[in-house]
Amino acid sequence: MPGRANLLLLPGLLCDSRLWAAQIDALSDIANITVADLTRDETMEAMARRALDNAPDLFALAGLSMGGYAALEIMRQAPRRVERLALLDTGARADTPEQTARRRDLIALADRGQFKAVSPRLLPLFVHPARLDDERLVAAIQAMAGSVGKDAFLRQQKAIMDRRDSRPGLPDIRCDTVVICGRQDVLTPLELSEEIAALVPSSRLIVLEKCGHLSTMERPDEVTRALRDWLVG
Repeated sequence: MPGRANLLLLPGLLCDSRLWAAQIDALSDIANITVADLTRDETMEAMARRALDNAPDLFALAGLSMGGYAALEIMRQAPRRVERLALLDTGARADTPEQTARRRDLIALADRGQFKAVSPRLLPLFVHPARLDDERLVAAIQAMAGSVGKDAFLRQQKAIMDRRDSRPGLPDIRCDTVVICGRQDVLTPLELSEEIAALVPSSRLIVLEKCGHLSTMERPDEVTRALRDWLVG
C-alpha cells in the first residue's frame, strides 16, 4: 500500500515475534511489518544476511538487545537500505569478559539438560524488579524462551559472544535514529544507550521510567508511541 512504511523488527535473545506483539498490533495501520528470524545462525553477520535476504529493498529497522546487535551489523552490510533506525535496550560494545563468562555458565546449564532453568535465571535481568510478580508477563517471557528452544539459544549466545565492537561505525549512521532504554535496565544499562545516542549524529534518546530490559513488553504503550513518532516523523 503506497505511503506505508516497511518495518523490520529484530527480536532479542530467547525472544520471538511476541516480544513485539503490542507494537505489531498498534503500528499495523501505518507499516508493513516483518519480524526477522534470528534463531538459525551463530554469527551476527549471518543473522544480518538472512534478515536482509527476507526484507524489502528499503525499510525502517528496529532491534531490541541482541536484535540491536544484529541491527548494527545490518547497518554495516547494507546502510543504504535502512531508512530509519531504532535501537532498544542494547549496546554497541563487544562482550566483556564478565558477560562472556555469564553466557558460558548458561550454555553449560543448557548442555547439562537444564535448559528450562535458563529463563528463570535470566528473568531478573529481563524485567524491572516490580514486574517479577506479574504472572502474565513472566509467563509470556518463559513461553517465548521455550519456543525458541535450546539449540537456537546456543547459536544466539555464540553470535553474541563473538560480535564485534560497533562503536567505530556509529558516527557514520546518517538515517533518523531513536535510542530507547528502560532506566532500570540492568542487562544493557542506560549508559550504553547514552553512548550510542552520543555517537550517532542527529539521534535522540528516550528513557522509560520504572522499566527494565524488555521495554516493548514492560512499557508497550510508551514504546509504541515512540516508534509511531519515529516512523511518521
